[in-house]
Amino acid sequence: MKPRFLLASAILLLLTGCTNASQPDSGNYQISGQMPLEYAAQFSVDYCADGCSVIHIAGDDYLFVPKGCAEPADNSLTVIHQPQGDIYVAASSAMDLFDALGSLDAVTMTSTDIDGWTLPDVRDAMQRGDLTFIGKYSAPDYEALTESDCPLVIENTMISHSPAVKEQIEALGIPVLVERSSYEQHPLGRMEWIKLYGLLLGKEEEAEKCFDEKTAGFRALTLSDIPDSERKTVAFFSITANGAVNIRKPGDYIAQMIALSGGRYIFTADDLHIDENALSTMNIQMETFYSTAKDADILIYNSTIEGQLDSISQLTEKSLVFRDFRAVQNDAVWCTEQNFYQQTTGAADMMTDLNCIFSGQADTERLTYLHRIH
Repeated sequence: MKPRFLLASAILLLLTGCTNASQPDSGNYQISGQMPLEYAAQFSVDYCADGCSVIHIAGDDYLFVPKGCAEPADNSLTVIHQPQGDIYVAASSAMDLFDALGSLDAVTMTSTDIDGWTLPDVRDAMQRGDLTFIGKYSAPDYEALTESDCPLVIENTMISHSPAVKEQIEALGIPVLVERSSYEQHPLGRMEWIKLYGLLLGKEEEAEKCFDEKTAGFRALTLSDIPDSERKTVAFFSITANGAVNIRKPGDYIAQMIALSGGRYIFTADDLHIDENALSTMNIQMETFYSTAKDADILIYNSTIEGQLDSISQLTEKSLVFRDFRAVQNDAVWCTEQNFYQQTTGAADMMTDLNCIFSGQADTERLTYLHRIH
């Protein structure tokens, strides 16, 4: 756990008797400990002496009651009883974490139809009928939720655009947990949400083991002392249907992954007029992209939006100016695999892939989420 977070928690414990300032009526709960977290900052969990836990997510507080424990009589928090199945997951980033825990069968409803999934196990579950599309997050099938006795709904922050939907689900007596993994600053913070789902499913040990195994390769890298002058410069982008270039903002987690892997994201806040919104991407004109990225050491094409590239000719068909790019001339153009963004547990593997490219080992190592295009 981060020392600064430990200090803040200790001060709050002394002043209020709890470990999170946002927790209401904290005196009702006897806190016995806290879930150890290394990277995630968007949630925390206080363990109670009676076996329950208090989950904190950006001002929302939930009392989690595991199987075999009783709900406190004076509880004032939203209660989540340990779900045995029939969970509705509208946050697509959470699905891979359920799968990694071997608990995909606990999820029976989703807001993404089969064509929107790249995760093989999820697609298989939908084809078997074990997982059902019940409408977009903004228009779910409420009847399906009630008929299945859904014990828990997991939404992402997009639900804030449809507050009436959240209110309606809660009116049905179903707790709604709004996950914020996309707001994690450290890429591995997103993956560490597996520990929260491990708690909910009664699989904390499995979650801890999975997280440790998945991050072992990244932890083995020693990159902190590499000066900027020795780091490969990287442009991560895609071309939109109207010819604009979609890039990640310099503070985005992809830019963070590049830096943590030993590279240097070529776009900085000084290069761009950053609009003040929550979006992690922005569109720029090809002229702007050309002037900044023409001499980048490495180009990485984002396959998520406009599809995967398999050859340089496909890239130059989008714009002939790519022929002038240093990375194109030096055979240093890569493309992401389309399963990367939904594979939340793949963050550490993606960073080891990036490090293989930056260190010149990509031709001797098998990459998971990137392939070179010639």
